[in-house]
Amino acid sequence: MQNKKLKFSELFSLSLRTFRNKPQRALLTILGMSVGIATVLLLVSLGYGLQYILIGKLMTTEDSLVTMEISYPSESNLFIKKANLENIKNYEEVAEVSPVADFSGEMFLSDESSILIDNSIVEPSYYRLSGSVPSIGKIPSEKEPGIVVTSQTLAPMNLPADASSLNKEVSFTVFYQDNIANTYTESKTKTPLKISGIIEDDSLVPTAVLFSSSLTEEPPFYTKALVRAKSTEVLEPLRDKLQKDGFFVSARIDLVTQARKFTNIVTIILGVFGITALIVSAIGMFNTMLVGFLERIYEVGILKSIGATDYDVRNLFLVESSIMGLMGGIGGIIIGVGGGKLLNLLITIFSKQFGGDSIKLFMAPWWFIGLILIFSVLIGLVSGWWPAHRAAGLSPKEAFTKR
Repeated sequence: MQNKKLKFSELFSLSLRTFRNKPQRALLTILGMSVGIATVLLLVSLGYGLQYILIGKLMTTEDSLVTMEISYPSESNLFIKKANLENIKNYEEVAEVSPVADFSGEMFLSDESSILIDNSIVEPSYYRLSGSVPSIGKIPSEKEPGIVVTSQTLAPMNLPADASSLNKEVSFTVFYQDNIANTYTESKTKTPLKISGIIEDDSLVPTAVLFSSSLTEEPPFYTKALVRAKSTEVLEPLRDKLQKDGFFVSARIDLVTQARKFTNIVTIILGVFGITALIVSAIGMFNTMLVGFLERIYEVGILKSIGATDYDVRNLFLVESSIMGLMGGIGGIIIGVGGGKLLNLLITIFSKQFGGDSIKLFMAPWWFIGLILIFSVLIGLVSGWWPAHRAAGLSPKEAFTKR
Protein backbone atom coordinates (compact mmCIF):
# COMPACT_ATOMS: atom_id res chain seq x y z
CA MET A 1 0.00 0.00 0.00
CA GLN A 2 1.41 3.36 -1.04
CA ASN A 3 1.79 5.93 1.70
CA LYS A 4 -0.16 9.14 1.27
CA LYS A 5 1.50 12.47 1.92
CA LEU A 6 0.11 14.55 4.76
CA LYS A 7 -1.94 17.57 3.77
CA PHE A 8 -0.69 21.03 4.68
CA SER A 9 -3.56 21.46 7.16
CA GLU A 10 -2.49 18.21 8.88
CA LEU A 11 1.17 19.33 8.95
CA PHE A 12 0.09 22.69 10.35
CA SER A 13 -2.00 21.06 13.09
CA LEU A 14 0.83 18.70 14.08
CA SER A 15 3.32 21.58 14.10
CA LEU A 16 1.25 23.51 16.63
CA ARG A 17 1.62 20.64 19.14
CA THR A 18 5.09 21.91 19.97
CA PHE A 19 3.71 25.30 20.95
CA ARG A 20 1.13 23.62 23.17
CA ASN A 21 3.51 21.10 24.76
CA LYS A 22 6.46 23.50 25.30
CA PRO A 23 4.83 26.95 25.42
CA GLN A 24 7.54 28.65 27.50
CA ARG A 25 10.37 27.48 25.24
CA ALA A 26 8.45 28.46 22.10
CA LEU A 27 7.53 31.85 23.56
CA LEU A 28 11.10 32.65 24.58
CA THR A 29 12.43 31.59 21.17
CA ILE A 30 9.86 33.75 19.38
CA LEU A 31 10.62 36.64 21.74
CA GLY A 32 14.35 36.35 21.06
CA MET A 33 13.65 36.36 17.33
CA SER A 34 11.32 39.35 17.75
CA VAL A 35 13.96 41.34 19.61
CA GLY A 36 16.53 40.65 16.88
CA ILE A 37 14.14 41.68 14.09
CA ALA A 38 12.98 44.74 16.06
CA THR A 39 16.62 45.80 16.45
CA VAL A 40 17.17 45.57 12.69
CA LEU A 41 13.95 47.47 12.01
CA LEU A 42 14.71 50.23 14.52
CA LEU A 43 18.28 50.79 13.34
CA VAL A 44 17.39 50.79 9.64
CA SER A 45 14.40 53.04 10.41
CA LEU A 46 16.81 55.46 12.07
CA GLY A 47 18.96 55.46 8.94
CA TYR A 48 15.95 56.14 6.70
CA GLY A 49 14.73 58.84 9.07
CA LEU A 50 18.09 60.61 8.96
CA GLN A 51 18.05 60.37 5.17
CA TYR A 52 14.52 61.77 4.95
CA ILE A 53 15.33 64.71 7.24
CA LEU A 54 18.64 65.56 5.57
CA ILE A 55 17.49 65.12 1.96
CA GLY A 56 14.19 66.86 2.73
CA LYS A 57 16.08 69.93 3.93
CA LEU A 58 18.12 70.03 0.71
CA MET A 59 15.45 69.05 -1.83
CA THR A 60 12.41 71.19 -1.02
CA THR A 61 11.28 71.61 -4.65
CA GLU A 62 11.68 69.46 -7.75
CA ASP A 63 13.11 72.31 -9.85
CA SER A 64 15.81 73.04 -7.27
CA LEU A 65 17.33 69.63 -7.98
CA VAL A 66 18.23 70.62 -11.56
CA THR A 67 19.19 74.20 -10.70
CA MET A 68 22.73 75.54 -10.42
CA GLU A 69 23.85 78.71 -8.70
CA ILE A 70 26.44 80.69 -10.61
CA SER A 71 28.58 83.68 -9.66
CA TYR A 72 31.93 85.14 -10.53
CA PRO A 73 34.78 84.42 -8.08
CA SER A 74 35.02 87.19 -5.48
CA GLU A 75 38.63 87.99 -6.37
CA SER A 76 37.66 88.76 -9.97
CA ASN A 77 35.59 91.87 -8.98
CA LEU A 78 33.16 90.93 -11.77
CA PHE A 79 29.38 91.01 -11.61
CA ILE A 80 26.69 89.44 -13.76
CA LYS A 81 25.17 91.86 -16.26
CA LYS A 82 22.00 91.56 -18.32
CA ALA A 83 24.06 90.68 -21.38
CA ASN A 84 25.50 87.69 -19.48
CA LEU A 85 22.01 86.55 -18.55
CA GLU A 86 20.78 86.79 -22.15
CA ASN A 87 23.78 84.78 -23.31
CA ILE A 88 23.09 82.03 -20.75
CA LYS A 89 19.40 81.91 -21.70
CA ASN A 90 20.41 81.06 -25.27
CA TYR A 91 22.16 77.84 -24.20
CA GLU A 92 20.15 74.86 -25.44
CA GLU A 93 20.50 73.10 -22.07
CA VAL A 94 19.00 76.03 -20.13
CA ALA A 95 15.31 76.09 -19.24
CA GLU A 96 15.22 79.15 -17.00
CA VAL A 97 17.43 81.84 -15.44
CA SER A 98 16.64 83.76 -12.24
CA PRO A 99 19.08 86.56 -11.26
CA VAL A 100 19.77 87.67 -7.68
CA ALA A 101 21.16 91.08 -6.69
CA ASP A 102 22.53 91.67 -3.18
CA PHE A 103 22.65 95.28 -1.96
CA SER A 104 22.44 96.95 1.43
CA GLY A 105 19.54 99.21 2.23
CA GLU A 106 17.22 100.62 4.84
CA MET A 107 13.92 99.16 6.00
CA PHE A 108 11.19 101.35 7.49
CA LEU A 109 8.35 100.18 9.68
CA SER A 110 5.33 102.53 9.39
CA ASP A 111 7.71 105.53 9.19
CA GLU A 112 8.44 105.10 12.90
CA SER A 113 11.67 103.16 12.96
CA SER A 114 14.24 101.91 10.49
CA ILE A 115 17.25 99.59 10.36
CA LEU A 116 20.08 98.95 7.93
CA ILE A 117 19.79 95.51 6.37
CA ASP A 118 21.01 93.40 3.49
CA ASN A 119 18.59 93.00 0.59
CA SER A 120 18.33 90.15 -1.89
CA ILE A 121 16.46 91.43 -4.94
CA VAL A 122 14.99 88.47 -6.82
CA GLU A 123 12.45 87.35 -9.38
CA PRO A 124 9.29 85.36 -8.43
CA SER A 125 10.95 82.17 -9.72
CA TYR A 126 13.68 82.48 -7.07
CA TYR A 127 11.86 80.50 -4.39
CA ARG A 128 10.97 77.66 -6.73
CA LEU A 129 14.48 77.34 -8.15
CA SER A 130 16.36 77.83 -4.88
CA GLY A 131 14.08 75.61 -2.83
CA SER A 132 14.01 78.32 -0.17
CA VAL A 133 10.93 78.09 2.05
CA PRO A 134 10.15 80.41 4.98
CA SER A 135 9.81 78.77 8.40
CA ILE A 136 6.76 80.91 9.20
CA GLY A 137 4.26 82.29 6.69
CA LYS A 138 4.25 81.71 2.96
CA ILE A 139 6.17 82.45 -0.20
CA PRO A 140 5.08 85.70 -1.90
CA SER A 141 3.89 85.61 -5.51
CA GLU A 142 3.52 88.02 -8.42
CA LYS A 143 -0.17 88.40 -7.62
CA GLU A 144 0.54 88.92 -3.92
CA PRO A 145 3.91 90.71 -3.67
CA GLY A 146 5.52 90.69 -0.26
CA ILE A 147 8.85 90.16 1.44
CA VAL A 148 10.53 87.38 3.35
CA VAL A 149 12.80 88.40 6.21
CA THR A 150 15.17 86.61 8.58
CA SER A 151 14.28 86.46 12.26
CA GLN A 152 17.24 88.75 13.04
CA THR A 153 15.60 91.49 10.99
CA LEU A 154 12.61 91.74 13.32
CA ALA A 155 14.36 92.03 16.69
CA PRO A 156 15.82 95.57 16.16
CA MET A 157 12.32 96.75 15.22
CA ASN A 158 10.78 95.25 18.37
CA LEU A 159 8.80 92.69 16.39
CA PRO A 160 8.53 89.07 17.57
CA ALA A 161 9.83 86.33 15.28
CA ASP A 162 6.45 84.62 15.05
CA ALA A 163 3.21 84.70 13.07
CA SER A 164 2.07 87.93 14.76
CA SER A 165 4.66 89.85 12.70
CA LEU A 166 3.22 88.64 9.38
CA ASN A 167 1.39 91.21 7.21
CA LYS A 168 3.18 94.11 8.90
CA GLU A 169 3.79 96.77 6.24
CA VAL A 170 7.34 97.96 5.60
CA SER A 171 9.07 100.17 3.05
CA PHE A 172 12.60 100.01 1.64
CA THR A 173 15.33 102.18 0.25
CA VAL A 174 17.96 100.08 -1.53
CA PHE A 175 21.43 101.53 -2.19
CA TYR A 176 22.77 100.56 -5.61
CA GLN A 177 26.48 101.22 -5.24
CA ASP A 178 28.96 100.26 -7.95
CA ASN A 179 32.49 100.86 -6.70
CA ILE A 180 34.04 99.90 -10.02
CA ALA A 181 31.92 102.30 -12.08
CA ASN A 182 31.90 104.76 -9.17
CA THR A 183 28.12 105.21 -9.31
CA TYR A 184 25.49 105.43 -6.59
CA THR A 185 21.72 105.15 -6.99
CA GLU A 186 18.82 104.78 -4.59
CA SER A 187 15.78 102.66 -5.34
CA LYS A 188 12.64 102.74 -3.23
CA THR A 189 9.65 100.44 -2.95
CA LYS A 190 6.72 101.60 -5.07
CA THR A 191 4.23 100.83 -2.28
CA PRO A 192 4.59 99.46 1.27
CA LEU A 193 5.10 95.69 1.29
CA LYS A 194 3.70 93.16 3.73
CA ILE A 195 5.89 90.62 5.52
CA SER A 196 4.86 87.31 3.92
CA GLY A 197 7.31 84.95 5.56
CA ILE A 198 10.01 84.66 8.20
CA ILE A 199 13.15 82.53 8.03
CA GLU A 200 14.05 81.31 11.51
CA ASP A 201 17.84 81.09 11.60
CA ASP A 202 19.82 82.95 14.25
CA SER A 203 23.02 82.59 12.22
CA LEU A 204 21.68 84.81 9.40
CA VAL A 205 22.23 88.56 9.46
CA PRO A 206 19.24 90.93 9.05
CA THR A 207 18.16 90.27 5.46
CA ALA A 208 15.07 90.90 3.37
CA VAL A 209 14.17 89.14 0.11
CA LEU A 210 11.99 91.21 -2.21
CA PHE A 211 10.98 91.24 -5.87
CA SER A 212 12.70 93.61 -8.27
CA SER A 213 9.27 94.60 -9.62
CA SER A 214 8.50 96.14 -6.20
CA LEU A 215 11.29 98.73 -6.63
CA THR A 216 11.37 101.93 -8.65
CA GLU A 217 14.76 101.09 -10.18
CA GLU A 218 16.12 97.78 -11.45
CA PRO A 219 19.51 96.56 -10.13
CA PRO A 220 22.45 97.69 -12.29
CA PHE A 221 24.04 94.24 -11.98
CA TYR A 222 23.60 90.92 -10.19
CA THR A 223 25.82 89.05 -7.75
CA LYS A 224 24.58 85.61 -8.71
CA ALA A 225 21.97 83.77 -10.77
CA LEU A 226 20.03 80.53 -10.57
CA VAL A 227 20.17 78.51 -13.79
CA ARG A 228 17.70 75.63 -14.24
CA ALA A 229 18.71 72.91 -16.65
CA LYS A 230 16.15 71.20 -18.86
CA SER A 231 16.93 67.80 -17.32
CA THR A 232 19.46 66.01 -15.11
CA GLU A 233 21.08 64.55 -18.26
CA VAL A 234 22.33 67.97 -19.40
CA LEU A 235 23.54 69.17 -16.00
CA GLU A 236 27.15 68.17 -16.55
CA PRO A 237 27.46 69.66 -20.09
CA LEU A 238 25.82 72.87 -18.85
CA ARG A 239 28.13 73.03 -15.85
CA ASP A 240 31.15 72.72 -18.16
CA LYS A 241 29.90 75.56 -20.37
CA LEU A 242 29.29 77.88 -17.41
CA GLN A 243 32.70 77.12 -15.93
CA LYS A 244 34.33 77.93 -19.28
CA ASP A 245 32.56 81.30 -19.10
CA GLY A 246 34.44 81.95 -15.86
CA PHE A 247 31.59 81.27 -13.43
CA PHE A 248 31.87 79.50 -10.13
CA VAL A 249 29.11 76.84 -10.21
CA SER A 250 27.44 75.02 -7.34
CA ALA A 251 24.55 72.59 -7.78
CA ARG A 252 22.09 71.41 -5.16
CA ILE A 253 22.07 67.97 -6.74
CA ASP A 254 25.73 67.59 -5.68
CA LEU A 255 24.75 68.18 -2.06
CA VAL A 256 21.82 65.78 -2.38
CA THR A 257 24.05 63.10 -3.93
CA GLN A 258 26.69 63.46 -1.22
CA ALA A 259 24.03 63.48 1.51
CA ARG A 260 22.41 60.36 0.06
CA LYS A 261 25.76 58.56 -0.07
CA PHE A 262 26.46 59.51 3.54
CA THR A 263 23.06 58.43 4.83
CA ASN A 264 23.24 55.18 2.83
CA ILE A 265 26.55 54.37 4.52
CA VAL A 266 25.05 55.19 7.93
CA THR A 267 22.02 53.00 7.16
CA ILE A 268 24.25 50.09 6.10
CA ILE A 269 26.37 50.38 9.26
CA LEU A 270 23.26 50.47 11.45
CA GLY A 271 21.83 47.54 9.50
CA VAL A 272 25.00 45.49 10.11
CA PHE A 273 24.65 46.00 13.87
CA GLY A 274 21.00 44.98 13.64
CA ILE A 275 21.78 41.88 11.54
CA THR A 276 24.35 40.84 14.16
CA ALA A 277 21.58 40.80 16.77
CA LEU A 278 19.36 38.90 14.32
CA ILE A 279 22.03 36.23 13.76
CA VAL A 280 22.25 35.69 17.52
CA SER A 281 18.46 35.24 17.60
CA ALA A 282 18.61 32.83 14.64
CA ILE A 283 21.22 30.72 16.48
CA GLY A 284 18.84 30.58 19.42
CA MET A 285 16.04 29.37 17.14
CA PHE A 286 18.35 26.74 15.60
CA ASN A 287 19.24 25.52 19.08
CA THR A 288 15.54 25.27 20.00
CA MET A 289 14.73 23.29 16.86
CA LEU A 290 17.70 20.95 17.40
CA VAL A 291 16.73 20.27 21.03
CA GLY A 292 13.14 19.76 19.90
CA PHE A 293 14.31 17.16 17.38
CA LEU A 294 16.37 15.27 19.98
CA GLU A 295 13.37 15.21 22.32
CA ARG A 296 11.03 13.96 19.61
CA ILE A 297 13.08 11.15 18.06
CA TYR A 298 10.63 8.55 19.42
CA GLU A 299 7.72 10.55 18.02
CA VAL A 300 9.41 10.57 14.60
CA GLY A 301 9.75 6.79 14.81
CA ILE A 302 6.02 6.41 15.57
CA LEU A 303 5.07 8.72 12.68
CA LYS A 304 7.19 6.71 10.24
CA SER A 305 5.94 3.40 11.54
CA ILE A 306 2.32 4.38 10.89
CA GLY A 307 3.06 5.48 7.32
CA ALA A 308 4.55 9.01 7.39
CA THR A 309 7.09 9.55 4.61
CA ASP A 310 10.49 11.23 4.86
CA TYR A 311 8.89 14.12 2.99
CA ASP A 312 6.15 14.43 5.66
CA VAL A 313 8.62 14.39 8.56
CA ARG A 314 10.88 16.94 6.89
CA ASN A 315 7.95 19.25 6.14
CA LEU A 316 6.64 18.86 9.68
CA PHE A 317 9.80 20.35 11.13
CA LEU A 318 10.08 22.99 8.40
CA VAL A 319 6.49 24.15 8.88
CA GLU A 320 7.09 24.34 12.63
CA SER A 321 10.24 26.44 12.22
CA SER A 322 8.54 28.64 9.58
CA ILE A 323 5.63 29.36 11.92
CA MET A 324 8.11 30.24 14.66
CA GLY A 325 10.03 32.52 12.29
CA LEU A 326 6.82 34.17 11.05
CA MET A 327 5.59 34.81 14.58
CA GLY A 328 9.00 36.19 15.48
CA GLY A 329 8.81 38.48 12.45
CA ILE A 330 5.33 39.74 13.34
CA GLY A 331 6.42 40.30 16.94
CA GLY A 332 9.58 42.11 15.78
CA ILE A 333 7.59 44.39 13.48
CA ILE A 334 5.16 45.26 16.27
CA ILE A 335 8.01 45.99 18.69
CA GLY A 336 10.10 47.84 16.07
CA VAL A 337 7.33 50.01 14.63
CA GLY A 338 5.79 50.65 18.04
CA GLY A 339 9.19 51.45 19.55
CA GLY A 340 9.96 53.82 16.67
CA LYS A 341 6.67 55.68 17.12
CA LEU A 342 7.24 55.93 20.87
CA LEU A 343 10.76 57.29 20.38
CA ASN A 344 9.47 59.78 17.77
CA LEU A 345 6.88 60.98 20.29
CA LEU A 346 9.46 61.37 23.08
CA ILE A 347 11.90 63.20 20.76
CA THR A 348 9.10 65.51 19.56
CA ILE A 349 8.04 66.32 23.14
CA PHE A 350 11.67 67.03 24.06
CA SER A 351 12.14 69.17 20.91
CA LYS A 352 9.01 71.24 21.51
CA GLN A 353 10.11 71.99 25.07
CA PHE A 354 13.07 73.84 23.55
CA GLY A 355 10.93 75.61 20.94
CA GLY A 356 11.62 73.21 18.07
CA ASP A 357 9.29 71.43 15.67
CA SER A 358 8.05 67.86 15.70
CA ILE A 359 10.69 65.39 14.55
CA LYS A 360 10.10 62.06 12.84
CA LEU A 361 13.48 60.40 13.29
CA PHE A 362 12.45 56.75 12.92
CA MET A 363 10.83 55.88 9.59
CA ALA A 364 10.12 52.32 8.48
CA PRO A 365 9.30 51.96 4.75
CA TRP A 366 6.44 49.54 4.09
CA TRP A 367 8.48 47.63 1.53
CA PHE A 368 11.17 47.03 4.18
CA ILE A 369 8.57 45.78 6.67
CA GLY A 370 7.31 43.31 4.04
CA LEU A 371 10.90 42.26 3.30
CA ILE A 372 11.54 41.65 7.01
CA LEU A 373 8.44 39.46 7.22
CA ILE A 374 9.64 37.33 4.29
CA PHE A 375 13.17 37.26 5.71
CA SER A 376 11.93 36.07 9.11
CA VAL A 377 10.19 33.09 7.47
CA LEU A 378 13.40 32.30 5.56
CA ILE A 379 15.36 32.42 8.82
CA GLY A 380 12.88 29.95 10.28
CA LEU A 381 13.33 27.64 7.29
CA VAL A 382 17.13 27.83 7.48
CA SER A 383 17.12 27.26 11.26
CA GLY A 384 14.85 24.24 10.90
CA TRP A 385 16.51 22.69 7.86
CA TRP A 386 19.19 20.65 9.65
CA PRO A 387 16.84 19.20 12.34
CA ALA A 388 14.31 18.50 9.55
CA HIS A 389 16.99 16.74 7.48
CA ARG A 390 18.09 14.67 10.48
CA ALA A 391 14.52 13.71 11.31
CA ALA A 392 13.71 12.74 7.71
CA GLY A 393 16.78 10.45 7.57
CA LEU A 394 15.80 8.43 10.65
CA SER A 395 14.34 4.97 10.18
CA PRO A 396 11.71 3.71 12.67
CA LYS A 397 14.18 1.14 14.03
CA GLU A 398 16.87 3.78 14.54
CA ALA A 399 14.39 6.15 16.19
CA PHE A 400 13.22 3.49 18.71
CA THR A 401 16.82 2.47 19.44
CA LYS A 402 17.83 6.07 20.26
CA ARG A 403 14.93 6.60 22.64
